[in-house]
Amino acid sequence: MLVGRLSQDARGALDSIQLTVMNDITPADLAHGRKLKIGAITAPVALTGLPAVITFLMLLLTAPAPPVAAVILFVGIVATVIGFVTGMFILGLLVHKRSVWTRDMRELIAADGIKAEEIGWFTNELRSNEKRALRAVEARDLMLGDAYRETLASRLTATRIVKSSKRELQLAKRRQNSIKQLKSARSDEFQAEIGRDLEKIARINDEAKLMLSEAEARLQMIEAAASRGGNLADSELALKKLSSRASELPLALESAKMAEEIRLELEKEDAGEMPQLEPEN
Repeated sequence: MLVGRLSQDARGALDSIQLTVMNDITPADLAHGRKLKIGAITAPVALTGLPAVITFLMLLLTAPAPPVAAVILFVGIVATVIGFVTGMFILGLLVHKRSVWTRDMRELIAADGIKAEEIGWFTNELRSNEKRALRAVEARDLMLGDAYRETLASRLTATRIVKSSKRELQLAKRRQNSIKQLKSARSDEFQAEIGRDLEKIARINDEAKLMLSEAEARLQMIEAAASRGGNLADSELALKKLSSRASELPLALESAKMAEEIRLELEKEDAGEMPQLEPEN
């Protein structure tokens, strides 16, 4: 019994060590992803362009012999079409492999929690409003942008934990139902173990949901803080300018009124000073 327990502890320690090693993305992994991307881009171009270029050069060399040039043209067209089809097949294959590689890298990164600097790997899991808000917040305030990235990482981690715990909860319930149908002397013991697993998974699911709601609330708070520092500040400044102009408007009207009165008085004075002509007898 003691030996079995020690072996289980040793196996658990070994698994944790292996998990720590596996969670680290090596430069070789990144280089493999780059090679897949480069291969997917260059394969159709190379396999289509190379036969076409060779055919064109051979046509230039065999231009004095039309029959030979016609044969070369036909063979070149066939080779170009075959190269294009082969290149597109390789493109699809490499794109599929890269998608699998990207999914594996995401799982490795998310195994020990997503960090703020790793958000770029999970852009497809971000909502459209979160992408827009992230760009807007980072454009207004870098510190708020960092806080928004951290909160987004927490939201993504919580979402993944909620989904995985929900899936594990369903599997545990299925195992529990399967054991109920079995007639075994240790069925009660198995049922108790699965019941403890269900409680643990349910607790993890509840905690993850709580963390998810807190992260979403924090995202809203950061967006509101950035809005107060950005659009609201601009609106407040524009309102102050409008108020100052409105307060200056009565003064301008009074000044214009006084100018009009002075002009009328000057016209009256000019009219009084003009000499009156005497009537002729």
